[in-house]
Amino acid sequence: MKELDQTDLKILAFLQKDARMTNKELAARLDLSITPVFERIKKLERKGYIQKYTAVLDAEKVNRGLIVFLTIRMAQHRKDLIQKLEEMVKNLPEIMECYHLAGEDDYLLKVMVKDMQAYQQFVVNKLISIENVGHVNSHFVMSVVKSETELFLG
Repeated sequence: MKELDQTDLKILAFLQKDARMTNKELAARLDLSITPVFERIKKLERKGYIQKYTAVLDAEKVNRGLIVFLTIRMAQHRKDLIQKLEEMVKNLPEIMECYHLAGEDDYLLKVMVKDMQAYQQFVVNKLISIENVGHVNSHFVMSVVKSETELFLG
């Protein structure tokens, strides 16, 4: 963040709260004209600080209310098998997030599905059919205490 000044950080903070905020609205909040705000946003996009714009959906309303965090232990730790598993995981729409870990478990996944039956079908028909998945441990979310999309920039 060395190359970001306070104005850039403010732009990022505003856009994290409301990505639909117009350049005109941002300019007014920053006490700038529209053109420099537009140029700064384009620079932030070009340099990869802003990766994409998205809408946050209500998971319950779109039938994805069951959240499961699961860990995977691989049977073997070969580079080709790691790459294969990661490619397969990227193509499963039920998997929202996947992290390669150090420690006892190899991967942590966040899975969102309709209900327990859908999760069972996901595990049986998709997850354990991936070559080299040795052990799966599921943790079912009872309630969401905090879920943020905004990164702390302070």
